[in-house]
Amino acid sequence: MSEQASNQRIYSRIAGTGSYLPEKVLTNDDLAKIVDTSDEWITSRTGIRQRHVAAEGETTGDLAYHAAVRAMEAAGVEASEIDLIVLGTTTPDIVFPSTACLLQHRLGANGCPAFDVNAACSGFVYALSVADKFIRTGSAKTVLVVGAETLTRMVDWSERTTCVLFGDGAGAVVLKADTETGILSTHLHADGGKKELLWNPVGVSTGFKENEKNAGVRIRMAGSEVFKYAVKALDAIVDETLEANSLDRHDLDWLIPHQANLRIIEATARRLDMPMERVIVTVDKHGNTSSGSVPLALDEAIRSGKVERGQLLLLEAFGGGFTWGSALLRY
Repeated sequence: MSEQASNQRIYSRIAGTGSYLPEKVLTNDDLAKIVDTSDEWITSRTGIRQRHVAAEGETTGDLAYHAAVRAMEAAGVEASEIDLIVLGTTTPDIVFPSTACLLQHRLGANGCPAFDVNAACSGFVYALSVADKFIRTGSAKTVLVVGAETLTRMVDWSERTTCVLFGDGAGAVVLKADTETGILSTHLHADGGKKELLWNPVGVSTGFKENEKNAGVRIRMAGSEVFKYAVKALDAIVDETLEANSLDRHDLDWLIPHQANLRIIEATARRLDMPMERVIVTVDKHGNTSSGSVPLALDEAIRSGKVERGQLLLLEAFGGGFTWGSALLRY
């Protein structure tokens, strides 16, 4: 290798994307039959019209597998070529081994490192950032990054303010080391002091009291407080990301945000002075799929032909923890 070649900067470039949604679709009208709500109430407040629900026996790992296979096919990559698997999820199949390890075995990519990242709805962006660091340091050349969730397994179907929000799904990307521009930068933040505004209080070491109200694996959220904090945090990280790359907001071709609430997406778009025609929105069809949301939206945008090679994309997410993050990349 020549000295000039060895000094070239290495980027993480998206070689392929894939996604998977469970077959079952639960519409707002379906929900209105089991909880006190309506299509108008849900749509006006969230933008969500339907969500997908995993079938009985269908796991996060199942969704991740199908998304991963599609991403690998799109990238033209065999399992033997994968150097690392990073999987973002807050709904793992089992406590351990990690869902990434289970996925690795199922794909036949045995031998490479594989681990989960739990950053709630920011899980995929966190996982993407970790994978990017491995590639930039030369520790990996081909990385499978997945965001997958079965959030409907932890919703309280009697709580109308939360059960209407979440859905199941998975998305994946294959990153490859390349001298062509790919991921330009990633930015991650967290604030554990706000944990009780959006959390699931059940854990292995803490457990739960049987007589506690709504005891069990259930999402609890203070919606209005989360909304306010999310808008401010995403505003700040947008500025941070653009400043770090000496770019103007008008340089962006697409915003691909976490699909939690249409009003939060619209607020971020206004901050960027970006028309909604340049924002990828899937929340109406998918609901909030947590770690699955950004890669699901990315895959749909690419496969639909909206996102084209050479365009500049801003990915961002906000989730329980609180956690939030962004990734700026040239597709």
